[in-house]
Amino acid sequence: MYEPYQSWDAHRPPRRNRRPVTIAVGALLALILVPVGVDRLATARVESRTATAFQAGMHTPATPEVHVRGFPVLTQLAAGTLRHVDITARDIPASDTTGPLPVSELSLRLRELRKSDDDTEALARSADATALLSYPDVSDALGLEISRGTRPEQVRASVQLPTGDDVTVAATVSVLSGNRIAFKDFQVTGGLLPERGRLALGKVFERPIRLRDIPQGLHLRSVTATESGLVARLSGESVTFRSDDGSRGGSVEGDSSYGNA
Repeated sequence: MYEPYQSWDAHRPPRRNRRPVTIAVGALLALILVPVGVDRLATARVESRTATAFQAGMHTPATPEVHVRGFPVLTQLAAGTLRHVDITARDIPASDTTGPLPVSELSLRLRELRKSDDDTEALARSADATALLSYPDVSDALGLEISRGTRPEQVRASVQLPTGDDVTVAATVSVLSGNRIAFKDFQVTGGLLPERGRLALGKVFERPIRLRDIPQGLHLRSVTATESGLVARLSGESVTFRSDDGSRGGSVEGDSSYGNA
């Protein structure tokens, strides 16, 4: 006789209840994701407020791009200082009526940015910046058609004489104190330039161009001729952005301060 048939299910171990494990995992994810989500919302808000404030200060037609780096941002806001802030502003209009030179693009890397107690200033412990000056704007400032030269530190100018002949000249760009760009070593590289024309062009190149549309505290370190225009590199400490002193460079309005995120 066969032994009574026993079902395999009779020997199956009891199924464990996985519900507590699932709940624990979900709770852990919530503890991680909720603070991250809140921090991202705070980051987006402070970036938006900072962009609005810098647009008002620099009078740009478009809102600057702002990126607050470092995590978490909430602790930085609580401390009153943002460790690293990157800002890119475009088409900053000129403020100097005697020698207008707009800034096509200004890229700022700010360290330890905070607002003043009265909300009228934003202060960065240190900053590096790159400013692009387009050749059309440089040409308008000098009254000559300026383009890139044969060397990184050289620009070229095309001049049409009253006789209809074209003359090409070159000059070396360099840095002067007071955030000024100088044009030195003027020389004729193509065509024949009468002495009277040489003297006139010499006076044009003797006049440096001052960068005014930049935040206070930045100092011009170098200038290079590129395909797109003159690239000026600046750096400084205790860089200030004011809202009410009439300066065009990067002022910040108190009611839009980043610290109100």
